[in-house]
Amino acid sequence: MAPPNPNVKVNSNGIPDFEDLPLRRGDPHHSAWGLYGEKDELGTLNRLTDDRVAAAARNEIKTGQRISLNWPLDAQSDRSFFQRALFHQDIFPKAPATVNDDVWTFNSQVSTQWDGLRHFGYQKEKLFYNGVTMKQIHGFGQEKGEKGTVNGIQAWAEQGIVGRGILVDYHSWRTSQPDGKVSTYDSFDSTSISVADLKACLDAQGTEVKFGDILFIRSGFMAARATKTPDEIWAHQDVMPHRFGGVEQDEAVLRWIWDNFSAVAGDQPSFECWPTQKDWLLHEVLLGGWGCPIGELFDLEALAKRCRDEKRWSFFVCSEPCNVPGGVASPPNILAIF
Repeated sequence: MAPPNPNVKVNSNGIPDFEDLPLRRGDPHHSAWGLYGEKDELGTLNRLTDDRVAAAARNEIKTGQRISLNWPLDAQSDRSFFQRALFHQDIFPKAPATVNDDVWTFNSQVSTQWDGLRHFGYQKEKLFYNGVTMKQIHGFGQEKGEKGTVNGIQAWAEQGIVGRGILVDYHSWRTSQPDGKVSTYDSFDSTSISVADLKACLDAQGTEVKFGDILFIRSGFMAARATKTPDEIWAHQDVMPHRFGGVEQDEAVLRWIWDNFSAVAGDQPSFECWPTQKDWLLHEVLLGGWGCPIGELFDLEALAKRCRDEKRWSFFVCSEPCNVPGGVASPPNILAIF
């Protein structure tokens, strides 16, 4: 992990105050380019220092119970959201030996995924994290003609996304509130989750946020999807742009994430309300501005049950993105460990 640029004023957590973003005149709004150097490809994962990971392991692993957060790669078997290529497997015998091989093909975002730093940049400026351009991503090296790997997912595979995780079980909290106390929310419509509600849920759970945590939000998408017929899901996929509930595009949300987390994830197809309710998106600030991983379509149902049973909503997280040089996104290969 890289230390902060010595020329940047940082607070007790080793990051600039939110009010100081962007760090340089002329950079996109809220960006933190240059905080860890011009060549950095880890972004907010630099917050996952060895000391923080070791402390998370000591404090969070009590029983050894392990919960997968991975939705099956073939969960969208007939048609996918955002028209992403479905998972396909070819399995074939290798006679005369009693041996099989198989070949998988799929879009890296068709199931549970980490969005990498090549996925989404600032839309008006057309720039990715640390000012990387589309030409740099799609270009080739001048000497040997090799493909460029800048901002590729391989940078995250080296040490993984590992540390203390917390679950905001928004779905359970919201559905337990008296009628009219919280805003109506629909996983299959463009409705927003406010930071005030996320904090209220954490307070109700008694969950403390620690700097560098990996945030998981159970919005209720997976629970809602389970109630839909295939025809209903198909009809929803026909609507363009798709409409999904998610985290609100709001400066208070940005401040909360910046002040606390190393990565964020949810159970919905788009971590944020889709389409955006503003003239900017969380994706462009989180991925393009801060290098903050965004997880989507995480299966948090078993995790939520375990948290309720344990009466604690924090745990150890171990995720190893695929080591694909120049990769745009990756299945997370993730476990929560209690």
